[in-house]
Amino acid sequence: MLLAVHAPLDAADDTHASAAHTRTADAAPRDTRCSGTAVAGSGRGEVIDGPEIATGFASKPVVFARSIMAVTAHPLASRAACDVLAAGGSAVDAAVAAQMVLNLVEPQSSGIGGGAFLLYYDATTKQVLSYDGRETAPAAATANDLRWIDDATDRTTPRPNARASGRSIGVPGVLRMLELAHREHGRRPWRTLFDPAIAIATRGFRIGPRMAASIDEARRGLAREPEAAAYFLDPATGRGKAAGTLLRSPALARTFATIATHGASALYEGDLARAIVDKVADTRDGMTAGRMTLADLAAYRAKRREPVCTTYRAYEICGMGPPSSGGIAVASTLGILEHFDLAAHAPAPLDRDGGRPDVLGVHLVAEAERLAYADRDKYVADTDFVPLPGGSPAALLDRDYLRSRAQRIAVDRSMGSAPAGDLGPVPLGVAPTEEHGTSHMTIGDRDGNVVTMTTTVEAGFGSLHFVRGFLLNNQLTDFSPVPVDTQGRPIANRVAGGKRPRSAMAPTLVFHRNADGRRGDFVLATGSAGGFVIIQFVVKTLVGALDWGLDAQQAASLIDFGAANSPTTYVGGEHPDVDTRDDGAHDPLVSGLRRLGHTVSLVPMSSGTAVLGRHLVDGRPGWSGGAEPRREYTAAGDTVVP
Repeated sequence: MLLAVHAPLDAADDTHASAAHTRTADAAPRDTRCSGTAVAGSGRGEVIDGPEIATGFASKPVVFARSIMAVTAHPLASRAACDVLAAGGSAVDAAVAAQMVLNLVEPQSSGIGGGAFLLYYDATTKQVLSYDGRETAPAAATANDLRWIDDATDRTTPRPNARASGRSIGVPGVLRMLELAHREHGRRPWRTLFDPAIAIATRGFRIGPRMAASIDEARRGLAREPEAAAYFLDPATGRGKAAGTLLRSPALARTFATIATHGASALYEGDLARAIVDKVADTRDGMTAGRMTLADLAAYRAKRREPVCTTYRAYEICGMGPPSSGGIAVASTLGILEHFDLAAHAPAPLDRDGGRPDVLGVHLVAEAERLAYADRDKYVADTDFVPLPGGSPAALLDRDYLRSRAQRIAVDRSMGSAPAGDLGPVPLGVAPTEEHGTSHMTIGDRDGNVVTMTTTVEAGFGSLHFVRGFLLNNQLTDFSPVPVDTQGRPIANRVAGGKRPRSAMAPTLVFHRNADGRRGDFVLATGSAGGFVIIQFVVKTLVGALDWGLDAQQAASLIDFGAANSPTTYVGGEHPDVDTRDDGAHDPLVSGLRRLGHTVSLVPMSSGTAVLGRHLVDGRPGWSGGAEPRREYTAAGDTVVP
C-alpha cells in the first residue's frame, strides 16, 4: 500500500502549492497533526454553466490518515475540522467548525443563512441517525408566492425576480440542526467550535480563484444590496474583488461570537432575528418583500428523521428521506441497476482520475436515473404535508416494483424520458424544478464515527440578501412555482406555509451487509454539491466504488455522467479523459452514447464530491479520502508522512 504525502495547510492563507510524493508503508513514519491535499487550481475550460460555476479540473491523489479525516470544500474548512478532531472533538464538532469557516470562504454555496441535511454514524452502536435542517416557508406563504406578487390584485412576477426577492427566503435551518446534532454527539464546548471562523473573519483570508469567479459572475445581483456590494465588489470597478484580495468580515466575526456565546437561539430570537426579518421585508427599488416574521424564526425546529436504508448487492446504503428526494432517488436508481451486471462495464484502462467508463455502463446508469427522477418528480415532497404512496418509501423502493422499472430499459436504445411508475390512484401532477448550489463535507473521528452533510443557500450567493456578514438563502425557489399541473392536478412540491421544499441533497453511508442481513462494517461515506444533479454525482461515485472497485479519489474524480428525466445525458467536458473536440465527435464514450440515441451534453460539470472510506493504515483501521478535483475540496487528516 502507498501512503500519500501532502504539504501542511497554512491556516492563515487559502492558496497552497502541491508538494506530493509517496513512500511504502514499511518505511519509518512519523505523524503530523493535520495535513492534507493541495487546493485545486483552475484546469482546462473555465466555463460558466450548469447549476453552479465550473472551474476546471485538477487531479488529486488519494489521502490516507491514521485516525481522523475531514473532506470539505475548502482547505481552511478542512483544516479547522481536522484541528477540532485532533483536539479530541467528535465528527459533529468538526462539522460545526467546518460549516462556520465555509460561510466565509465559500459564501456562494452555504452558510448560516441556509439549510442542510446530515447523516451520522455511531460506530459503537452501528446506528445511523438522520438530521433535517431544511428551511421552511413562512406561515403566511401562499401556493402562488413564487409566481405572483398577489393572488387577487397583482398577478405579476415578484420583483426583481422570484430568486432575488424576499419571497425566495426560507427560515434558515442549518444552525438549529447542528445544535441538535451537537447536543447529542458533541464533545467539545459549542462556543469553542466558532473560534477558527472568528479568527479567519477577523484577520482575513485571501480570496481564491473559484470564489473570485463566482463573485464576478454574480456582481450585478450583489450590487443591488449595499452591504453585499461593499463586501464583495471592488468600489472602483464594480467588478468582483479579485483572487488574492485579503477579505475580512468583522460583522460576521461579531455574529459568530454572539451565536457561540448564546447558542443557535441567537439567530432565531432577538436582535439577529429582527435584522433577518427586516432584510426579508426590504422593498427598496421596488423589490417584493417576503412574508417571514419573528414568529416564523422562533418556531423553527430541526428534526430527527428516519434514514432511508436499502440493500444494493452485498451492501447496505443509507440516505436522507423527505423532504430530500436524494436518498430515495439514489436508492431507486441502485435498485434498478441491481438487475444488470455493471461490473462487466468498468472503466478501462483505469487511471488516477477513474478512467473512461464503458458506453453500456453509462447508458444503464443514465436510463436507471431517468426512471428514478420520474418517480421523484411526481411523488416526493415534504411528507409532513404530502405523504408518499403507501405512507413510506417502501412502495417506491419495493424490489418487485424496481424490477418492473428495470424492464423498461433497453440495452440498445435510450428511452429519452421516462413516465412515472404506477403506484395506484395518486392524484398528483408533475412540474419540474431545479435546485442549484450546494456544498458537502464528510468527516470521520478517531472513534470511527462519521458525519456526511450537504449544506446550501440554494443558488450562488442565495437570495443575494446580506445581513450581519452572511447571506440569506433563496431555498423557497426549490418549490414548484405553480401549485397544479396543466390538468389541474396538485403538485406534491407546491408552496405551503411551514412546508420544507424538496431537495436533491443526498448524503450517503455505505456498509457491508452480513450473511444474516444485518448491518456490517462501515465501508464509505459520500455526498456531493451540485443542485439537482447531486443524485447523478452520488450514483456515479457509488457505482465507481462498489461496482468498479475505484478507490476514494478515483471515485470522486471519475467522469461526471448521468441524466435527469430528459433526453439529455451529461458527460462532464472538464474531465481530462473526455475529448471535447468537435463536440465530442472523436470521443468513444460520447459517440457511443449518441449511437444509442442519447442527446449528449459536454457542459463542464461542477460536482462537489467528498468521499471517506475505511482503510488499513500501518495495519490498523484508518481512513482514505477522496476530494473533488473540480473545486477546492481538500482531504485533511493525521496523514502519515516520511
